[in-house]
This record gives sequence, C-alpha cells and structure tokens, in this order.
Amino acid sequence: MVNLNTTYLGMKLKNPIVASSSPFTEKAETAKKLEDAGVAAIVAPSLFEEQIIRQTKELDYFLSKGTESFAEALSFFPDVGRYSAGPEAYLERIQSLKKALSVPVIGSLNGVSSGGWVDYAHKIEQAGADALELNLYYLPTDAEMTADIIEENYIKLIKDIRAKVRIPIAVKLSPFFTALPNMARRFVQAGANGLVLFNRFYQPDFNLEKLEVVPTLTLSNSDELRLPLHWIAILYGRVQADLALTSGVHTALDVLKAIMAGANVAMVASALLKSDAEKVSEMLSDLKAWMVANDYESIEQMRGSMSQKNVAEPAAFERVNYIKVLSSYTMR
Repeated sequence: MVNLNTTYLGMKLKNPIVASSSPFTEKAETAKKLEDAGVAAIVAPSLFEEQIIRQTKELDYFLSKGTESFAEALSFFPDVGRYSAGPEAYLERIQSLKKALSVPVIGSLNGVSSGGWVDYAHKIEQAGADALELNLYYLPTDAEMTADIIEENYIKLIKDIRAKVRIPIAVKLSPFFTALPNMARRFVQAGANGLVLFNRFYQPDFNLEKLEVVPTLTLSNSDELRLPLHWIAILYGRVQADLALTSGVHTALDVLKAIMAGANVAMVASALLKSDAEKVSEMLSDLKAWMVANDYESIEQMRGSMSQKNVAEPAAFERVNYIKVLSSYTMR
C-alpha cells in the first residue's frame, strides 16, 4: 500500500494534490465535491487589495456626507475607524468553507502595497483559515520605478503581514525576477513559510474590429509545467521553505514530476475547470498505480530525487543545456 501523505506549511496532508484558487473553491458546495474527490487542501479565491480600498473609501464618503449635511449626525455616527469596512462576505466565505470541510482551508490575499488592508490578514486568520497565501500580482508600468523599489515593497508587505498573523504564510510569486533564488531566500527571511511557483499573469488581447483591449482567460495545459518545474528543481534544498507547484498540473504524471523536482504539493485549477471534481480521483488513482508499478512506497521517498542537487547531471538545469538542446534540433 503506497503512502501518499505529505506536509505543506506545517500541515499534514493525505496526498499532494491541493485545489488552487478557482470558482470551484469559492462556495462550500463545490469545495465539498473537491474534498470528496480526494483533494488534500483548498485555497480560497483571493481577497483583493482594491476591493478593500474601494469599500473603505465608499464607507468614508457616505459617513462624511451624512455628517456634513446634518450637524446632529456628528454625535450619532461612531468614528469611521471603528467600522469594519472591508468585504465581510469574504470572511464569511472562509467560515463557511471551514464549517463544511475537514481538509485545511488556505485564505488568499492579492495585493502589493502595505497599509491598512493588511489588517485583513489577521481577520482571515480569525475567520478560521489554516494558512494564508499572499498572491503578489503587480505589473510595473512606470519606467521610473526600479526593481529595488518593487522588491523592497514586497519584502515590507510580507514582514507586515507576518507581524499580523501566527498561521503559516505562502508567497505566490512571479517568475520575472532577475535573481529568483536570491529573491526566494529574501521572501523566506521576511517570514514566508512556503513559496508557490508561479503566478499566471493576466494577459489581455486586442479586438481589432472594435479597437478594444479585451480581457481574456486562457486555461493552462501540461506544457506550462516546465517553467515552475525548472525553478522548483533549482530551489529545492536551497531555501528553507515548503514549495508548491502551480500552473500546468493536469495529470498524475504532472504531479509526480512536481514531487520529484522537490515540491511538497501540486496545485490544480485549470484541470478541474476543463473536467470536473472527479479529475482529482482519476489523478490519485493513476498516481497510486504508477507508484506501485515503479516500486515507490511513499511520496517522501521520491521528493527532490530529480532536483538539481540530486541529479547526475546538474548542468541540465543551466545554460550549457540550452546550447545542447539547440544543437539537437533537426530540420525535417
């Protein structure tokens, strides 16, 4: 009997498949289907910094408008700072998921600036989340903004949130850092317990007939596994943090590759949206069958076996292999 147990962010999980943030994890009813199909944990959809800022400004506007119109209201309305002005529905969602599920529930915050909104990290913890995923999604468009400024903002954000909560924190990061291993280490030093590789950035398209920028969402496929697989294999054993692979996990073989690279868990979203919750059952069945056929007794036995530090040819992950690949291509 193979042992699929793994650990992630200090949590003991029954297997390495985690449902990433998606419409499937938004409601207790659909999340329960994922649990029944076998997922070991779920990541709730993100609470966005913009949502909190917008609602806070709206509340401030209406309270201020009322007090300016009627002097008597000055003694009627409490101080604005005493209000819970954020999207309470998100906190209720976390509570609902925790009540319906027995697997861990990971909350998610999406933002890049430090400020009052980081208080919601503590509120998410109070709502019952077992861990928190920080989704760092920022696309710099200002040519005057340097990489140093952006990176320092990230580090400050992680430190500020670390100071607010006791639950484990995972940072979902971008692949677009000049020195990714160094940045990964800095994230961990700032307080991250885990790293999620990688964030899939929003990429709009153009409608040439209407001359409009069109929002688009393209689901991943297994080919997208290679980028996070590459970097997890490099980071394994070099940063003191758990690693999660996301983007491109669609089959049991994708999960196996993630674990052998060094990941603690493999996260799925597009595979569920393309198929259904039962996709998880299929992946788990195939995972067990492969392990039996190849004489693996446990997930722990294979973790990191294909990482850069453990393979016979570590240069395969580096520039020398780039030359080798180009040289191997034959024109038809």
